[in-house]
Amino acid sequence: MSLAAYCVICCRRIGTSTSPPKSDTYWRDIRNIIKFTGSLILGGSLFLTYEVLALKKALTLDTQVVEREKMKSYIYVHTVSLDKGENHGIAWQARKELHKAVRKVLATSAKILRNPFADAFSTVDVEDHECAVWLLLRKSKSDDKMARLEAVREMSETHHWHDYQYRIIAQACDPKTLIGLARSKESDLRFFLLPPPLPCLKEDSSTEEELRQLLASLPQTEVDECIQYFTSLALSESSQSLAAQKGGLWCFGGNGLPYAESFGEVPSATVEMFCLEAIVKHSEIATHCDKIEANGGLQLLQRLYRLHKDCPKVQRNIMRIIGNMALNDHLHSSIVRSGWVSIMAEAMKSHHIMEASHAARILANLDRETVQEKYQDGVYVLHPQYRTSQPIKADVLFIHGLMGAAFKTWRQQDSEQAVIEKPIEDEDRYTTCWPKTWLAKDCPALRIISVEYDTSLSDWRARCPMERRSIAFRSNELLRKLRAAGVGDRPVVWISHSMGGLLVKKMLLEASKKPEMSTVINNTRGIIFYSVPHHGSHLAEYSVNVRYLLFPSLEVKELSKDSPALKKLQDDFLEFAKDKNFQVLNFVETLPTYIGSMIKLHVVPVESADLGIGDLIPVDVNHLNICKPKKKDAFLYQRTLQFIRETLAKDLEN
Repeated sequence: MSLAAYCVICCRRIGTSTSPPKSDTYWRDIRNIIKFTGSLILGGSLFLTYEVLALKKALTLDTQVVEREKMKSYIYVHTVSLDKGENHGIAWQARKELHKAVRKVLATSAKILRNPFADAFSTVDVEDHECAVWLLLRKSKSDDKMARLEAVREMSETHHWHDYQYRIIAQACDPKTLIGLARSKESDLRFFLLPPPLPCLKEDSSTEEELRQLLASLPQTEVDECIQYFTSLALSESSQSLAAQKGGLWCFGGNGLPYAESFGEVPSATVEMFCLEAIVKHSEIATHCDKIEANGGLQLLQRLYRLHKDCPKVQRNIMRIIGNMALNDHLHSSIVRSGWVSIMAEAMKSHHIMEASHAARILANLDRETVQEKYQDGVYVLHPQYRTSQPIKADVLFIHGLMGAAFKTWRQQDSEQAVIEKPIEDEDRYTTCWPKTWLAKDCPALRIISVEYDTSLSDWRARCPMERRSIAFRSNELLRKLRAAGVGDRPVVWISHSMGGLLVKKMLLEASKKPEMSTVINNTRGIIFYSVPHHGSHLAEYSVNVRYLLFPSLEVKELSKDSPALKKLQDDFLEFAKDKNFQVLNFVETLPTYIGSMIKLHVVPVESADLGIGDLIPVDVNHLNICKPKKKDAFLYQRTLQFIRETLAKDLEN
């Protein structure tokens, strides 16, 4: 402005001054006007350029995310929802106007303070009421961990957006945010894109044959006998099935044998199950997980998962494999890219406790933002399965016994009204896993873990005939897995049924000998034993007498009353428990149990269930139902709950 004023003054002087010789004055005036005009134009241009750049910096958003999304084949269409509750009424208009007002305030402050919304924002045309989506996306990528977690929580609690807004988040968020949303209880499933298209099967190939090829590609050296057994069994069964599909077994006549078709027609799901069980074992080895991923295993397993949506057992084995692969951090990006997070987010919301728990294990192993522990095969967190602000103050561990399982052992006692095969949403009426439903509600500050391991009554029914695993072997294996899951970092109460109680005793004795396991001992507060045969079981005696009929397994043989190992375990643990002042509660059955249709047996008599310390409470149920309360207000559950609360009283208060 001062430059322009000076130019005007000079022009006026030229017009009013007495002119010297005309020619000299004329050219001098022209030069002065050109000089001043050029300076004015140059200065004004620089000033306008500075103001434009400053304004652009203050009011623009970063398009790195948007530019990447332009390369994708998604088109966002503003559609009218069929939900009447989502019509653009007064509330929606008010929210839109509020967003506009907030936007203007931010824009004004940005102009005044020269402070853009975020360093990574640049030019993009965004509706005023949609800024919240982009601001949350930016916050979810903050260097501050707490800010990231807060952004994911805010996203998961948002339920008023339109479909396309959820899809914007789904496409633009990073893997950490996606996993966080999958582990947030209130998350809308629209946050998750459909998995990418699966590659086509090779010509003249089938899913079963590709699964067999995947298994055959895995290393067979330096693996234990059980892995070799499952692998050979799967490959041989698969070969018979494939032979039948291609014309039966070869014979001299050139055609298949008359019975070849029926002989070779092993149901596809059965053959695939053999292969999956073998791959489960392989996936426990980190280098084999790399081979599975490199050979397209993630996509092939996803194809199987979709094909067998009505076969929970197949799906659970697939989830066990993915959960084992998720133990390896370097495979996380491959698992996310293949679409497994979206599938598990849906499975987490299933009313089937087993399906939800398997999905929870996978996502927990993927979530390195909030989960430090790693859950190996057979270790399942029943509570909390989602991210939670509730501080966890203690652990309660459930260890099943012979022929038991991580979920079915701890179900409510069966009744004629209960339909176990179907999910029952009214968990107060019937639950398929009372630790997850009842105990989690009564004691939300607990982390509840259930453990699963293979057992058998007879070698006839052993899943792996080469597997002769003693209580000592299993206890070391379980102790290692539980320590990896962080057991010992908090106060612990152990709850066991039958042979599971012997495993708990052996684990604690073994932990006491290892300095790295000292926290497990120091934090153990109490133990509940449901019909644990501390002094042996009649089942073992009966099996020995009819050994040619039952061929008792090693686990059963170790339960005999004259077993030196069992007596030493009891004597050592009794002295150890007294020294550590563990709180103990013993339950014992008073009714006989039917084993099969012909054998009626009192599995654990009262005298065998007496550890020597703690209360011993007889209950009028059989061996199978001693750990299955009839209902929530039944004595069996209420006494268990009382023991947990009393034993952990000080820890829960703190």
